[in-house]
Amino acid sequence: MKYQEFCKQLIELIGGKENIQSVTNCMTRLRFKLNDRKLAKTEEIKELPDVIDVVSNDVAYQVIIGTQVQDIRPEMNQILGLSGESKKSESAEKEKFITMALRILSESMGPILIPIMAAGLLAGILSLISLTGLVSAESSTYLILDAIRQSVFFFLPVLIAISFARRLEVNEYLAVTIALTLMSDTINGAKGLDFLGLSLPETTYSNSFFPIILSIIFMKYVGKLLEKIMPKALQYFFNPVLILIITLPITLILFGPLGTYIGDGLNFVFDFIGNTFGSWSVVMLYAALQPFLITIGAGNFIIPIFMNSYATLGYDPVFTAAWIISDIAVCGAVMGYFFRSKDKKQKQLFGTTAFSAFMGVTEPAVYGVFVKYRRPYVAVMIGGGLGGLFAGLMKVVGYAPVGLFGLASFIGKDNYQNFYMMLIAVIIGFVGAAIAAFILGIPDDEKVEEKQAEPVEMNAEAVTKLLIKAPVKGKNVALSNVNDKAFSSSALGKGLGIEPEEDLISAPVNGEVVSLFPTNHAIGIKTEYGVEILIHIGINTVELDGKYFETFVKQGDKVSVGDAILKADMAGIRSEGYDPVVITVITNTADYLDVLPSSDSSLNSKEDCLTVVV
Repeated sequence: MKYQEFCKQLIELIGGKENIQSVTNCMTRLRFKLNDRKLAKTEEIKELPDVIDVVSNDVAYQVIIGTQVQDIRPEMNQILGLSGESKKSESAEKEKFITMALRILSESMGPILIPIMAAGLLAGILSLISLTGLVSAESSTYLILDAIRQSVFFFLPVLIAISFARRLEVNEYLAVTIALTLMSDTINGAKGLDFLGLSLPETTYSNSFFPIILSIIFMKYVGKLLEKIMPKALQYFFNPVLILIITLPITLILFGPLGTYIGDGLNFVFDFIGNTFGSWSVVMLYAALQPFLITIGAGNFIIPIFMNSYATLGYDPVFTAAWIISDIAVCGAVMGYFFRSKDKKQKQLFGTTAFSAFMGVTEPAVYGVFVKYRRPYVAVMIGGGLGGLFAGLMKVVGYAPVGLFGLASFIGKDNYQNFYMMLIAVIIGFVGAAIAAFILGIPDDEKVEEKQAEPVEMNAEAVTKLLIKAPVKGKNVALSNVNDKAFSSSALGKGLGIEPEEDLISAPVNGEVVSLFPTNHAIGIKTEYGVEILIHIGINTVELDGKYFETFVKQGDKVSVGDAILKADMAGIRSEGYDPVVITVITNTADYLDVLPSSDSSLNSKEDCLTVVV
């Protein structure tokens, strides 16, 4: 249980176990379905050490974590007592059908992508091995390894059956039975079949996508109906067989052709766009706009579209190339900022998020850089758009849904021209976004300033930010690492801690002393702009009843930056077994756009420790 403490904190901040209906995950985020989203303390969740950001939309309440989410989700389920992935709640409001469909579709795609991406990477590796001549494409070794790739796509309905059955709470084994039956030689692609005299259309179910989804949805409602009308004593014996013999013919008569029509319809739409406007337009637009979609949590909407393309066409003419170009453009944009910035803190942020984007995980860059600085969105629109335009005009297609490291899969069956054009498109996307970001620059209002902020009049609106000095000299401690739950969870506001190296506490701002605890271990100061600052000395030091504390001010006094306001005998506090960490938080954090703590490892009373963005 490596992430046990994190899971417990997240569950508590999200409203407790009783507020969680279900929890799933994709590559980088936990997706919660909650009874009441108002109970979730979003800002405090964002402050948890493993959390990158939180996105709440109609599809799900999403906590972005990173690739370690694969390890966190099982521990989360164990603590919640969920053997599967969901928990029913009678008090939950019924979702709108479209919202529910989007959520289930999005949540079900994540597990399926894992073997598909593995198959795609394997295809790329095999292409390279074949190209070098180490292993012939006709050799048994090559054919055995390639069987993995072929099997993943041929038996795609089985993978879909498992994933969707789990999300819809349908018996997985019955769902797989239906999928395997559809793919049997008797049914799959067979001609001249009829059922009870009713002629059945010729339908190929292997590599298909939509027929099995429709079948499992229907299976769910058949199961519910049988539970109502079948005596409980007979349900165990008869319900499974009845579900199968009812679902199978309906699938053959209705869902097979309907699913085929849906797939063909999607292909027709893209053919129409390609013939009318040019498919390059879609590739260009998606490569340019993908970061916006990620920001609003809608990045997964393309999955059923490109999965259908692979199932029906054997390749994807649009989205695989577009998302790879967009990902590398994100990396390029952040690298442009890396070379532009002279601030060590910013360089560290840009460097780590660029590496993450290069590895195919763009959420840290999008939420950590794009949302904050905004201009990188424009850089990706330029670089990604140019790369997507080139790939579209060159009619680049993807043969497997892989990331940057699976570029070799674009070779397909000796289609080297396709590979070379994709490689050029990737370079265009990276270089174009990097240059654009470098030229666009870092917004001045986000740069670290070296002086106390003064009021700035802008259309009668005062102050855009306020810099707060450190109240004491010492080592910077992240608020999440402070050994006090009320502070570390940010329940009292955002801020930071300082391990003190001196006894004197100074006023961090110009303002008024609005509160002073009788024990003198904590003081509240309010600035003329309404920023409320709490300085709390030590953990549980209220128990000292004022011992080791001395005050130089009283409630109602005006103070200026640097004025001595308190004195604490830090050595004496430590001798009593208490942690003397000096905690500084903005208690009305919710009134402002953000509160940003300093990243410097050590601070003194002449340095800024917090930035309040108004």
